[in-house]
Amino acid sequence: MFESIKDQTTTDERAILRKLRVWILALAIACLAAGLGLGAMLSGRPTIAQNEVQIAHAPEALSASFAEIAKRVEPAVVNIETMQLAPEVAEKDEDQKDDQTSNNPLLDMFRRQPRRPSRGVGSGFIVDSKGYILTNQHVIEGATRITVGLLSGEKFRGKVIGVDEETDVAVIKIEPSHELPTVKLGDSNGAQVGDWVLAIGSPFGLDQTVTAGIISKKERETPYFTTFQRFLQTDAAINRGNSGGPLVNMHGEVIGMNSQIATSTGDYNGIGFALPASETSFVYKQIVDSGRVRRGYLGITLESVKEEFAKVYGLPEAKGAIVMDLAPARDGKPTPAAQAGLQSSDVIVEFNGQPVVNAQDLILRVAGSAVGQSASFTFLRDADGKLEKHTVNIVLGERPPNQPTRDTEDPPKGKESPVTPSVLKLGMTLAELTPQLVTEKHLSGVRGLYLKDLDPNGVAADVRSALGQPALAEGDVITRINRLPVSTLADFQRVLSSLKPGDPVVLNVSRYERRLDRVITQIVQFTYQ
Repeated sequence: MFESIKDQTTTDERAILRKLRVWILALAIACLAAGLGLGAMLSGRPTIAQNEVQIAHAPEALSASFAEIAKRVEPAVVNIETMQLAPEVAEKDEDQKDDQTSNNPLLDMFRRQPRRPSRGVGSGFIVDSKGYILTNQHVIEGATRITVGLLSGEKFRGKVIGVDEETDVAVIKIEPSHELPTVKLGDSNGAQVGDWVLAIGSPFGLDQTVTAGIISKKERETPYFTTFQRFLQTDAAINRGNSGGPLVNMHGEVIGMNSQIATSTGDYNGIGFALPASETSFVYKQIVDSGRVRRGYLGITLESVKEEFAKVYGLPEAKGAIVMDLAPARDGKPTPAAQAGLQSSDVIVEFNGQPVVNAQDLILRVAGSAVGQSASFTFLRDADGKLEKHTVNIVLGERPPNQPTRDTEDPPKGKESPVTPSVLKLGMTLAELTPQLVTEKHLSGVRGLYLKDLDPNGVAADVRSALGQPALAEGDVITRINRLPVSTLADFQRVLSSLKPGDPVVLNVSRYERRLDRVITQIVQFTYQ
């Protein structure tokens, strides 16, 4: 009996257990599904919230970065005050002076007043804890007294160690009793357009002023640039007094020296120019080591190979530097290029085994080489219509100061012999050289066509040189067009008639430079239209 009851109870329990298992399984599945859905919702929300937080805090992070960089760099930025003597007033002739003295004693009293000095302001930055400071040469030019002010309020008398007119850089030194905070010169070549930068300096004498912007352009040339000035352009506010101050990247490194502004008012217009730190560093090291900058020198003027020249001469790409002219001997000694046998129209394609990109590339590499160093040059020379490759080793000389650029003055005017003009589609009026023209225009030994007139609306008038100046001028002599010598109008017209719009034109031009008192040669490249 008991057994039967026990068996019955066991059967009921088993049934109940089966139902419980079903319910538990169903509940587990439901909980799992709910958990998955809730987890998906929760996992998405923090991500969105985090992005929103990051976006919300991005300006704050950038602001904090600016503040940290300024705090780190400002102690090494200095204010520079200069004093220059005012120019003397020209003395009148004795009769006029005596007459004014007797008739106007008040004016005579003012004339006897001592000259009042003029004052200037600028900026600079400390690059050595012993007191070496970099600034612009134009900041301290002509100064009879230089006063350097630090963030701490200390002031010191500054001494000029050396200047470099080619880059407008000066090194001055103060004598502190303790080590000074410094800044690091960074890699300006690594800067990219769009990078954030800070400009720090003393605009209008307001020291320790910080402005922010971006790099707007690299390798920028300005109307007043020199051979060794290819600027970093920035929209960070730069005004008078900022000259010589640092342009700083987001690592707190100086990548430029603020030097020029483009302005229609004399003040900030949104375009400023800083000399790259790579060039500034080169100048600084040379001045500290030897008191001046020594640059390698060949003794040639160059023009870059452009598409037109490459097409005419059958070059695979528009790379290389064309020798336009060789400088005359100095102190009775030929220049390194002349001594090595380089000639006008040679195309230099390699320097020390590395390809030459253009004229500026070669100039910078030669100038950056040690004086007296032997360098290898590979060049192409036109021989009977074929370009022959040559390699020569040249011992570099020392670049003389203030290398003259091309003379932009008008050619000397004189009485010209009657000539038969040839008005061409290029906008040039040419004439055959006569003995009288050769004598009057100092063109001895030159054979070609004389450029009598240049139509300002013509194609040729729009061609610019590497310095941004008109490549052609009245008084030039065209000696070759597209590799062919020309001495008559018929020669030139024959080549011109074979051209069609879009064809390249390469002119070999000779010009008498009054400043140099000799004939120079150059290459002019453009596209026929």
